[in-house]
Amino acid sequence: MSLSFATPVMVFDIETIPDIEGGTRLYDLKGLEPAAAAKSMFQMRLQKTGREFLPHHLQRICAISVVLATREHIKVWSLGDESSDEAELIQRFYDGLERYSPTLVTWNGGGFDLPVLHYRTLRHGIAAPRYWEMGDEDKAFRYNNYLSRYHWRHVDLMDVLAGFSPRANAPLDEIATLLGFPGKMGMDGSKVWEAWLAGDLAGIRAYCETDVLNTYLVYLRFEAMRGRLGEAALSGELQRLKDWLENAEGEHFQQFLKSWQG
Repeated sequence: MSLSFATPVMVFDIETIPDIEGGTRLYDLKGLEPAAAAKSMFQMRLQKTGREFLPHHLQRICAISVVLATREHIKVWSLGDESSDEAELIQRFYDGLERYSPTLVTWNGGGFDLPVLHYRTLRHGIAAPRYWEMGDEDKAFRYNNYLSRYHWRHVDLMDVLAGFSPRANAPLDEIATLLGFPGKMGMDGSKVWEAWLAGDLAGIRAYCETDVLNTYLVYLRFEAMRGRLGEAALSGELQRLKDWLENAEGEHFQQFLKSWQG
C-alpha cells in the first residue's frame, strides 16, 4: 500500500516564551522588565520543582511552524509573519485544521504542544470546533479524533514510538540524527527566550521550521515501517521534499538540505 495523502498531513511544532503577563498576574511582578520577570518566574519554578521549565499554562506561543503535505503539493512555513500576535498564530492554526481536517503529526505534541495550545486558545477565546469534534456532529470522529491518545488523527511520534511508555521517550534530535537526517541546527528550545530578548524572531521561526522538517522525515520512515509507504513511494516523498527545499527561500532551508544530502 502506498501513502497517497488522500488525507492531508500537517506536521506542526510550536516555540514558546514565558507568559510575562500571566506571571505578573499570578505572582505580582508588576514593574519588572520582561527579562527580570521571567527570571523571577524561573526561580520560583526551580524552587518548587527543581527545574526552571515553566508549566504549560505559563507558556506563550511565539511561533507555529508547519509541514503541509497533500496529494498535490508540499509546503513548509511558519504561520503568520513576524508582526503576528499569538492569537493570530493560533487562529491560523485552527483555520488550517478546519480547511483540511488533516492528520496532525507532532513530536511530544500530546505532552507539550497541544496542552499549551489548549490553554492559550482558552485564554484568547478562540473557537476550534473541528479540533474538539468527538463524533457528536461528525460521526467519523467518534472513533478517530484529535483528542484520544490511541487514535490516528493526531500522531505523536515520540509517544507512539515509545510504546506509550514515558520511560522509553527519546529526543527528536537524536532519532533524526540516527536516521541520517540533519537534527538540530544551531538553536534548541532552551535558547528561544534568549533569542526572543535579542529580537531574533526570524531565527526562532527558522529553527521551528527545521524541527518540523525533521519530524516529517521521521514520520515518513514511520509510515514505511507500518506498511503504509512502499519503497518507491517513500523515495518519491523524500525527493518531493528535496525538490521543494531546493527552490525554497531561506538560508536555513538550504543548510538543512545540504546537511541532509551530505
